[in-house]
Amino acid sequence: MFKIRSQLVAFLCQLTSKRFQRIGWEFFWISSGQVLTTLGAIVGVHFLTGVLSPEIYGELALGMTIAMLGNQVVFGPLCAAAVRFFAPAIEAGDFSHFLPALRRMVVKATGLMLLIAIIVFVGLLLKKQFNWLLLNVAAVFFALIFGYGAILDSMQNAARQRVVVAWHSVLASWGRFLMAVGLVIWLGANSAIAMLGYALASIVVLISQIWFFKNKYLATSNSTSGKEISSSNWGSKMFIYAWPLASWGIFTWAQSASDRWALLFFTSNYEVGLYSVLYQLGYFPITILGGLMVQLIAPILYQRAGDASDAIRVQQVYALNLRLNLILLFLTFIAVVAAAALYNRLFHLLVAPEYYAVAWLLPWVVLSGGLFATGQSASLSLMSGSESRSLLIPKLVTAIVGVLLNFVGAAWYGIIGVVGANLVFSIGYLIWIFYLVRFRNTQLIRIISAIT
Repeated sequence: MFKIRSQLVAFLCQLTSKRFQRIGWEFFWISSGQVLTTLGAIVGVHFLTGVLSPEIYGELALGMTIAMLGNQVVFGPLCAAAVRFFAPAIEAGDFSHFLPALRRMVVKATGLMLLIAIIVFVGLLLKKQFNWLLLNVAAVFFALIFGYGAILDSMQNAARQRVVVAWHSVLASWGRFLMAVGLVIWLGANSAIAMLGYALASIVVLISQIWFFKNKYLATSNSTSGKEISSSNWGSKMFIYAWPLASWGIFTWAQSASDRWALLFFTSNYEVGLYSVLYQLGYFPITILGGLMVQLIAPILYQRAGDASDAIRVQQVYALNLRLNLILLFLTFIAVVAAAALYNRLFHLLVAPEYYAVAWLLPWVVLSGGLFATGQSASLSLMSGSESRSLLIPKLVTAIVGVLLNFVGAAWYGIIGVVGANLVFSIGYLIWIFYLVRFRNTQLIRIISAIT
């Protein structure tokens, strides 16, 4: 009896070791990819600020908000739905139904994007805003290509193809900036030309993503053949899961884009350009770090939660995600201290002299980015339980307040006011999400206690 028990313990230890080895390798590839992606973005800022004036760089940043609209309102919710239901579809042996349902939703999303683009194009034409026409066309083109790639990336990440996802992330980051700089040098310093460079580089990445995904899809189809095919309506499930994300997406987009538009309204393109560099060097890297952690843990959380019908499994997911949130808060503190000590050196190393004036604001931007990334990570607890609707009210309210804060801050204090507004928004968002997660976790503990 003792010998059998010892063998069982040894076997369990071996399994645990293999599991942690796999997670370790996944973390290595994800972290390597994100480090190189972030490095590419930083190098891209260095080169772009060298060939674009703050005014033109500000126009490019405003054009990117148009591309962000398509991602947050249309393709972003589809990506979240694809990640959430990929594992259940594989587990049910029903991937052959899941993929066509997702494809139909992508076609509808494309039609919606093109309809919005036509309306905006006609509006600009009627108002004779000819200088914005080409930038908007290039931005919509980039948004579509980027959206398709994001959906493929989301499924490859859900399948835990970490090397493939890391490779495409690095290729996209370096390729977009290098292509943009090359076109600007060749055709002239223009925001639409730089945006076109982003889109052309994204096409190259998309071709590679399609090739890798087709190989994975065939392998998955073969592996699920012979299993009992479920009658799950994946399209309906994904729509129910995604529509709250799309509903608050317009508001969260407005919050994230209103800082630049508020500065344009109350100041100038020059101020927008300065703030955009500050944002990309401070806010973007720390949110990339948060995305790294989410990218690693989200498929694991969703697999553990399953279809979210088991309260014990879901509560375990909450406990695991809490550790991730604490790690992100600690890393945010380290990043803020580093930014406070090195902001002058970083700006002198990475950007043109015209942008130095806002360097001292870098630690505050890093802090707001880290707090927001932690809130996004905490929301995974609710998303893994298929409770995306519970995030609707906090997303809407904090986004609306964030927009108001951005415009008030820009009107009163310019760039300083916008940085402060973003910090207040991030703090409020994090506190609200933490409250929801704690409330739901208490409910699960009561359910488990009643069962046992």
